[in-house]
Amino acid sequence: MSSNAPTPGGEAPATSTPAAPAGDDSITIDDFRRVRLRTARIAEAERVPKSSKLMRLQVEIGGERRQIVAGIAAQYEPEALVGRNVVVVANLKPAKLMGVESNGMVLAAAIGEDGKPVLLDVPSEVPSGSIVK
Repeated sequence: MSSNAPTPGGEAPATSTPAAPAGDDSITIDDFRRVRLRTARIAEAERVPKSSKLMRLQVEIGGERRQIVAGIAAQYEPEALVGRNVVVVANLKPAKLMGVESNGMVLAAAIGEDGKPVLLDVPSEVPSGSIVK
């Protein structure tokens, strides 16, 4: 019987995890638990003046409304964003981008060599403010 065979209770015994290679940026489950991912509905969108990349979004996260600046203006028209359900990092420290305060981050996949952002959509039946696990 192998040392990793299931025990009579049905669970495999714990195995040691190999040490992470130097320069590994892996995080622990405790690190991940600190990130608050929530669903949000985009209520308003407009381009940030003098920027070809930035879009100012007003998002609703449950009963809260906040402003998030996202680097998606080259891929999306503002009117196409209103009403979309997306995933946001809700506990990111505020930052100023081109003089506009951002209170969170909208998640997107990076496509191709240039890293073109594609928003992660959430089905419309998922309520705004839902926890993403």
